[in-house]
Amino acid sequence: MFYRPTDGHGLPHNPFNAIVTPRPIGWISTRGSQGDNLAPYSFFNAAAYSPPQVTFASTGIKDSLINIRETGVFAVNVVEEAMFHTMSETSAELPPEVDEFAHANIARAECTTIPCPRVADAPATLECTLIDIIQMRGRDNFLILGEVTGVHLRDDCLVNGRFDVTRFNPVARLGYRDYTVVRELITLPRPDER
Repeated sequence: MFYRPTDGHGLPHNPFNAIVTPRPIGWISTRGSQGDNLAPYSFFNAAAYSPPQVTFASTGIKDSLINIRETGVFAVNVVEEAMFHTMSETSAELPPEVDEFAHANIARAECTTIPCPRVADAPATLECTLIDIIQMRGRDNFLILGEVTGVHLRDDCLVNGRFDVTRFNPVARLGYRDYTVVRELITLPRPDER
């Protein structure tokens, strides 16, 4: 099968999200004049090492985007398997004044380097200052870039000096309404390290 996105795919569901998988979930927390906000974004990833930078995309002008424009900061919380259903609760379309932390009964903590809440029990949180918001092609597609200014690591996720994902099993997004959980770790040295 071949199709041009401009012509449509002819399938019952768009396959694009199922092709680019698995995608880590950036559970973005923000604070703005309407209050605190927490929402998952599956178009999320790390973008650079030095300085550390992350990116996520908002398809629509959502509360997260509005708060980031207002304050210039946001936090990225890592989603573990134990928080899977709780994370899903924060994807509900709620009025701007509704606090998703309270709505989903999530413990919050204050960030250290930015004026923003974070998920207190997350395996890791990246505190970020805004670098840029880029409007992409299409209606209301925005790419948000941030520099990491602080990193929280949950103590039980550190093993022998490494952040060990098998301690919390991160959740990733697949296509449609599908997700996966990382339960297996495969280590493969690079060719120049062998």
